[in-house]
Amino acid sequence: MSRTLHLAEQLIAQRSVTPEDGQCQAILASRLAPLGFACETIASGPADFRVTNLWAKRPGRGGRTLVFAGHTDVVPTGPLEQWSSDPFVPSHRDGKLYGRGAADMKTSIAAFTVAVEEFLAANPNPSIGIALLLTSDEEGPSVDGTVVVCRKLEERGEKLDFCIVGEPTSVERLGDMIKNGRRGSLTGKLTVKGVQGHIAYPQLAKNPIHQALPALDELARTEWDRGNDYFPPTSWQISNIHGGTGAGNIIPGSVVIDFNFRFASVSTAEGLQQRVHAILDRHGLDYDLAWTVGGQPFLTTPGELVGAVQAAIRGETGIETEFSTTGGTSDGRFISRICPQVIEFGPLNASIHKIDEHVRVADLDPLKNIYRRTLEHLDRLAP
Repeated sequence: MSRTLHLAEQLIAQRSVTPEDGQCQAILASRLAPLGFACETIASGPADFRVTNLWAKRPGRGGRTLVFAGHTDVVPTGPLEQWSSDPFVPSHRDGKLYGRGAADMKTSIAAFTVAVEEFLAANPNPSIGIALLLTSDEEGPSVDGTVVVCRKLEERGEKLDFCIVGEPTSVERLGDMIKNGRRGSLTGKLTVKGVQGHIAYPQLAKNPIHQALPALDELARTEWDRGNDYFPPTSWQISNIHGGTGAGNIIPGSVVIDFNFRFASVSTAEGLQQRVHAILDRHGLDYDLAWTVGGQPFLTTPGELVGAVQAAIRGETGIETEFSTTGGTSDGRFISRICPQVIEFGPLNASIHKIDEHVRVADLDPLKNIYRRTLEHLDRLAP
């Protein structure tokens, strides 16, 4: 059995539904510490939702550092009776490794850990520094995980140069896609206020749903930006509308609209907020609007890190990888605040969060090799 597969199975066997880590980070720290890594556990959050974070760092001779980032927590299993096997007992069928977290993202963590071990065995005194940043709060609220570690590193003046987040990014074949950025996420909760009344006497009421519709139509038709070479145009979408008392003869006193922007790097959260308020004000609405910035966009253009990963994928698989910034948010949004070059790369993402989550066993060692090749490439570039 390959060392990558063995470690992946160990991690999958840990019941680490957010915010639990099981013993994943302890297993990893026990392998990293003998290699010269200083391993620090950073716990955060209330007692009933305690998050475990691991920051492990090994300095290099050249002063520059590559961080491998990931999360040991997984989403809930869903109905156990629908799984073909216990989601926390790694199992094999048809050349695939099954278990919760197999694709998202315990295989990546196993692969980059073994890659680091192999790299240091061949290069015991490298120029490149290496670090691992792991959290048990990526699939949850993400308020006590990577963001806390990044804040602490920033306060210390820690300098990070490159980061690979092991999110599952491949689509059809290992290596066919990397994420070199992500869109920002901006959520609004809009409450439009009217006057409740009997539906048969509309002249004595003010229907907030009717009042809101022209503004919502304009918001839906607005071109917020045109995107750029890496990002699609910014998208505004309604996720929920709540109005009415449940009775069929009452005009409601208010309506609540939940909406979200997934925005490109050519827009800002502040600019989008200002434009929304201008539209609502122009329509004369009586409203309250609460905003939540879920994440700022980040983008890593072709350079040292992207080139190193491209070369590693090409050397291992022969594939010319594709860039993408689609999908949801990731912890890259926090790391990018303190690290200028951040990309995401990992195994196939087709089964993530699904019943019978799995990865192809044949992809595990090539994934490990791509991470190791990237280390080797950056080490050669290190001053």
